[in-house]
Amino acid sequence: MDLETVMDAARNAASNAYAPYSGFRVGAAILTESGALHAGCNVENASYGLGICAERSAAVAMALADTEDRGIQLVAVSSPNAAPCFPCGACRQFLREFGCKEVVVEDPAESTGFRRYPFEEMLPHSFGPEVL
Repeated sequence: MDLETVMDAARNAASNAYAPYSGFRVGAAILTESGALHAGCNVENASYGLGICAERSAAVAMALADTEDRGIQLVAVSSPNAAPCFPCGACRQFLREFGCKEVVVEDPAESTGFRRYPFEEMLPHSFGPEVL
């Protein structure tokens, strides 16, 4: 699957975000190692702390869809409010749980319109289930 298709899924998900408090809409799309695509958006809550970010929303959709296909090849993140828009720390740890290999964000300064980062640059010195 080409990267533009994955980024389009993230953009479309951002348009469905529920962000009545911040107005900051985010969409994410996860491409699994077997090529499945799962999207998610941020969903805010009046208690703030109970909201869920787009990246975790997409990961939950992935986990629900197929128990055998939970390895993340890459996650694309899009927001009409900011570019680039990076995953927060909680989302980075959540993505690490599923072996995320790459993060792609929109970046108008790049000729392609996006920038790719190896996951290790997003969460250096991370820990995962293998150390528990």
